[in-house]
Order: sequence, then structure tokens, then C-alpha cells
Amino acid sequence: MRVFTTFEELAGAVGEDIGTTDWLEVTQDRVDAFAEATGDHQWIHVDVERATAGPFGGTIAHGYLTLSLIPHFNAELIALETPGARLNYGANKVRFPSPVKVGSRIRATATFLSLTDVPTGKQLVTRYTVEIEGHPKPACVAETVALLLP
Repeated sequence: MRVFTTFEELAGAVGEDIGTTDWLEVTQDRVDAFAEATGDHQWIHVDVERATAGPFGGTIAHGYLTLSLIPHFNAELIALETPGARLNYGANKVRFPSPVKVGSRIRATATFLSLTDVPTGKQLVTRYTVEIEGHPKPACVAETVALLLP
């Protein structure tokens, strides 16, 4: 895990690969809990029997479930101990190039793309790439934006 205590340290890491997380298995229980939390009960995610005959040979994780795991992965990679609050400001770009079959393992890498001054403090843009073990295409590529207040 990389610990950043100053904005200068963050600025110095822009453009660097920050690291790679451990693998995380995507279980049917996790997918079902996400479906329950979001109300998205599409059969490709929750109906194991029907999905077995579907296009992926089994259930797949919701794309937004994969995206929602970024904070989990972030906690393995980065500790921002800069002064002031850190706020999720959103995402510039999110893509889901490949579905995550239930039972697959995923992990993430992160790269700081930019750290810019904004009226409220600093804006940090980080690209996360979530890869699927043994698969050539990533599950998710997302540019997240955080506001770092002084």
C-alpha cells in the first residue's frame, strides 16, 4: 500500500502505476446481495439455471457491481492521509469491456492521471483497471475523480 501524506507526494506520483491488488473471487452470494441492494434482478445475474444456457455459460456480475468494488480495491492500494476531507466527486469515464463470470477472480491496478487545483482544493483523477484472471480483456476501466479539501 502506498501512503500519501502531502499533495506534493501525490503530484509526484501522477503518471505512475500505483500497484496491483490481491485477487478477489466474485461469488454468487455477492452478486445476489448486489441485486437485492439495487433491485436489478436480471436473470443473467441471479438465475443460475437459466444463465447456464445463456450466452456466457453461467451468471455474470453486474457491471456496476464490478465498478462498486473500486473502493475495496483502493483501500488495498492507497492511503490518502492528506489534511482535510476526501470526497468522491464522480467518474469521467467508465467502460465494461468484458463480463465477469461468477466464480472468476478479479483484481485492480491504479494510476494517478492528474492532480489539479480547483476552487475547493485539489482534484485527483485515478484510472482503475479491473482485470479478470486468465482473461485478455479487462472487466472495467474507470476514471474516478476525488476532491481533496485543504
